[in-house]
Amino acid sequence: MRSYPSGFRKSQRRELASLTDRNRSDIREGHIMADVHTPEQRSYNMSQIRNKNTKPEELVRKYLFSQGFRYRKNDTRLPGKPDIVLPKYKTVIFVNGCFWHGHEGCRYFVWPKNNEDFWKSKITGNIRRDSDNHTCLEKMGWNVIIVWECQLKKQNLQQTLTQVCAQIKGAIYECNE
Repeated sequence: MRSYPSGFRKSQRRELASLTDRNRSDIREGHIMADVHTPEQRSYNMSQIRNKNTKPEELVRKYLFSQGFRYRKNDTRLPGKPDIVLPKYKTVIFVNGCFWHGHEGCRYFVWPKNNEDFWKSKITGNIRRDSDNHTCLEKMGWNVIIVWECQLKKQNLQQTLTQVCAQIKGAIYECNE
């Protein structure tokens, strides 16, 4: 019996099961596949990756709210559409995924071996765009805080969130001077 993530409809389960069976027949017939997933499975996996309201963002937002901070989410009026905007403190927070934003030196970021040229240009483009957005925001007088996904793992969570609060509170003193 196969197990599927909760929330899958019967039709989705049948479709995934048939794709898996097709993969098995491809392997038996000696077909070599560059990817371990079929194009349909890869498409489904990629469609499930969200660009806002991710778990790491929710962790940061819930903590900030519990500490009395009030914020806006994904403000389109600012460059880079920051994940969290604290207008009172003139601070923006970006919660970056280690893979998508190329967190160098992180154990969760590894350059993909398949389709290397595509991924190099994609991720370096993301890094360049992030840098441009951060520079623009700083020129506009905003305090930019970047929180990496790996910093929100259980062993670092409390320390990271405490540091973020301290940085935000430090920003209010800079604004008042």
